[in-house]
Amino acid sequence: MLGIMVMILSVAIIKGFKGEIREKIRGFNGDIALLKYDLNTSTENSPFILEKATLQLVAKQANVVHIAPFGNKPGIIKTATEVEGVVFKGINGTYNPDYLSSILLKGRAINFKNTSLADKEILISQLMAQKLKLKVGDDFLMYFMQESLRKRKFNIVGIYSTDVEDVDKTYIIGSLNVVKKINKWQNQQVGGYEIRVNDFNNLATIALDISNLLPPQIKIVTIKELYPTLFEWLSLLDVNTSVILILMLIVATINMISALLIMILERTHMIGLLKALGQTNWGLRKIFLYNALFLIGFGILLGNFAGLGLAYFQQYSHFLTLDAATYYMRFVPIQINWFDVLLINMGTLVVCVCVMIVPSMLVGNISPVKALTFK
Repeated sequence: MLGIMVMILSVAIIKGFKGEIREKIRGFNGDIALLKYDLNTSTENSPFILEKATLQLVAKQANVVHIAPFGNKPGIIKTATEVEGVVFKGINGTYNPDYLSSILLKGRAINFKNTSLADKEILISQLMAQKLKLKVGDDFLMYFMQESLRKRKFNIVGIYSTDVEDVDKTYIIGSLNVVKKINKWQNQQVGGYEIRVNDFNNLATIALDISNLLPPQIKIVTIKELYPTLFEWLSLLDVNTSVILILMLIVATINMISALLIMILERTHMIGLLKALGQTNWGLRKIFLYNALFLIGFGILLGNFAGLGLAYFQQYSHFLTLDAATYYMRFVPIQINWFDVLLINMGTLVVCVCVMIVPSMLVGNISPVKALTFK
């Protein structure tokens, strides 16, 4: 029971953790970025124009869910007491509104319907707001490094949090028009396009298909290439899952072997009597195997009830909390996959039944004469 419970919870928590982190990064940066092909390695994008026909062709791809332009511009925020270097991420009204709503803690999103108003509005992270002692409604000056220093005044309309420190300590979100005006870009020029796909597991294949539609001066960068360390770390969690499953399975099988041996020793007199009456070794072994199978099934049933019960309780109550600065989220995440639960149950049942066969052979070594005199 404990083995099944721990295995179900381990898989659900690790899958939930990986899924939450991945969705946070995907939501902010998209799955695929289209950028200008050059030697620029800075956070500021080189401008380019993607033909409308090509853009529509990419958007019509079966695996493409959403596409939106963006432009990054490094700058410095200056308040009365603090100075902080940040990256201004410019977006427009086509940016995924559902994602922005999901990360907003206070205030509202930028009102892109009013262009002149949107150019003055800004979203900053909760981490940055605490560091700079700012709140919704406050104004601040931001300086952009150009041939001549440029400054803009922004009003904070919302405070967001992705709980991913690399994002929250780096980016503020504003209007793409601001980046265009400061850099003196043409109206059609952008810093890049973010693409969201519907099948993250086939990201490399989808990226290759999209790259075949693009002109040679445009390159593709996937989210895995943008955050390689983070995704390598997430892939290592699969090793932890495998180790936990193997350990729990070993514990479960050892316990069942011990239980079966104890049952055989406790029933030594009965074994001798049945052998004296003509029962075969295989017939006796089946008796103990059926009994062990009943115990395994009952333990699996209780383990599922306990494991799934605790998992659903955490999923809906968020009772167990985490330090967001360390774990990138505020509660223990849960992702229940019924196929995983079925595999855990079937795998445990098959392995335990198979290992029961060996100790059940002890029945054949028991002599009826000795067994009947055994006390």
